[in-house]
Amino acid sequence: MLNNEDTVSVINNLIEISKDGEEGFFKSAQDVDNEQTKTYLILRSNQIKQSVYELQNLVRELGGRPADSTSTNGYLHGKWIELKAVIMAKDNLSVLNELERGEQVALHAYAVAAKKELPPEAAAIVLNQLNGTQRNHNEVKEMRDAAEVISP
Repeated sequence: MLNNEDTVSVINNLIEISKDGEEGFFKSAQDVDNEQTKTYLILRSNQIKQSVYELQNLVRELGGRPADSTSTNGYLHGKWIELKAVIMAKDNLSVLNELERGEQVALHAYAVAAKKELPPEAAAIVLNQLNGTQRNHNEVKEMRDAAEVISP
């Protein structure tokens, strides 16, 4: 089993990636013109924010200092979404493609973390959030696939 310091490191990585997702969903909501999609993206952003709080509390319980910012890659990814949205005139399909890509990154990070020998409470939280990330990915993919069908 990982010691507290290593566990905190794993969880802090997930916090940064989750904050990337929270920000990505929120910013993407500003870049779509479909109200139903906008509402969905804001809801997802808020749900991810709750997941971040859960992870940050876990880090505190382990005696660590929780991450409170996005990752460098997340920052760059966010800037790419902004640039692409401007270039593509806030095209819903482009935004959903980028969200799906971001969710793939998060899925990979959670899958790697889930394979680590984390303390039982941490392992349960990571597995639960992995399932939520998989759900987000699948829903975004379905929305993206639907947008592809109606996109000119």
